[in-house]
Amino acid sequence: SRPVHVVGFLSDKYRIFSGGDDYSSNLWDIPSATEIVSYNEHTDYVRCGCTSKVNADVFITGSYDHTVKLFDARTKSSVMTIEHGQPVESVLLFPSGGLLVSAGGRYVKVWDVLKGGQLLVSLKNHHKTVTCLCLNSSGQRLLSGSLDRHVKIYSTTSYKVVHSFNYATSILSLALSPEDETIVVGMTNGVLNVKHRKPEERKEKSQKKRQPAYRTYVKGRTYMPKQEDFCVSKPVKRVLRKYDKLLKSFQSSKALDAVLEPPIRLYTPEVTVAVMQELHRRGTLRSALAGRDEKQINLLLTFVARRVIEPRFTPVLVTVADMITGKYNAVL
Repeated sequence: SRPVHVVGFLSDKYRIFSGGDDYSSNLWDIPSATEIVSYNEHTDYVRCGCTSKVNADVFITGSYDHTVKLFDARTKSSVMTIEHGQPVESVLLFPSGGLLVSAGGRYVKVWDVLKGGQLLVSLKNHHKTVTCLCLNSSGQRLLSGSLDRHVKIYSTTSYKVVHSFNYATSILSLALSPEDETIVVGMTNGVLNVKHRKPEERKEKSQKKRQPAYRTYVKGRTYMPKQEDFCVSKPVKRVLRKYDKLLKSFQSSKALDAVLEPPIRLYTPEVTVAVMQELHRRGTLRSALAGRDEKQINLLLTFVARRVIEPRFTPVLVTVADMITGKYNAVL
């Protein structure tokens, strides 16, 4: 009777579920075009849902009443209710059917369905509302999109952020291609952004080196040095540090991470500040500071607070502090 926000096929392909602004979750039979059952357990808009790939009778809905409900088509009421704590914007069920992911507010939460909806981990890496979730084909990477313009990619073993993408405006939806080669993002400005993974470069087979001739080994063995001989020393090859290599390849964020590691940060802070100054000169310091979680922000602020009193570091670190407070003002 009100706008419908979510529909989905159950795994048997003969039934679909729906949810909308009338607070109801309905199950429909496609061949007969009739309603099988209607659940009226939510107390606010139903905005998201998903189905189980291993059980054709199970589907899940998320609502603005802060709850996620698991329904079994063979029963007349929900079999599990999970309290997310924020209006639920997206839900996702792992292919095995054992883990459930819910997104709402700044939080992405993972629940163990087999243990009665026990909370496994709560992720708080976004600065604004998380609007969408996605899983890659192997189930090893979880993706979340948010109004903070970031897509975060998590490892499903450690649940740590392994990569992130930054977009021009707030993100409302995202999807991955079946081969994980393409990521598509829908944004609030009406733009559909499509990114393709670069094909991996094939490593050329290294040719077998020819063995030097015998005369190479015996050359110079019979030579007797003379007093007027002039010796030329061989130039020592300079080995670049990790952060130098990253700067040369224009990997700003990774270069900043490299100089924030304990040995450099604690014992050679001038290197850390020099890299920050170089990034600022290139105009990439702001992007290098973006997309960081609370632990990384605290590390940056601690370093700035400790070293800003040193006159040689003050001009650069004041600029860094200003960028951090401007970018993360909402969470500080």
